[in-house]
Amino acid sequence: MVEPSPSLGIVLVTAGSEAEADRLAHHLVEARLAACVNVFPVHSVYRWQDEVQSEPEWQLIIKTDLSQFEALSQAIAEHHSYEVPEVIALPIVAGLPAYLSWLQAQV
Repeated sequence: MVEPSPSLGIVLVTAGSEAEADRLAHHLVEARLAACVNVFPVHSVYRWQDEVQSEPEWQLIIKTDLSQFEALSQAIAEHHSYEVPEVIALPIVAGLPAYLSWLQAQV
């Protein structure tokens, strides 16, 4: 197995609606801040302003080069409706070499 570039990673973001998630995904890919974004419905339970919330959200799994994390997180903050959006980065520790090469070439 070939080790991926140390800068490749996944960024997790949730959005309040499918339309917002789709807008964010398209913006990030078009701006070459993401190679691919998967979007799917989730149900989230979380604490916000001292109250437990339980509601549907849309999860974005963003494949990117984490060396662009600053620009990526800024773009998310600028285009997101949440006061404090989830933006969490995770490194990719292994993967199919051809896929990782494709990912790197897209961002």
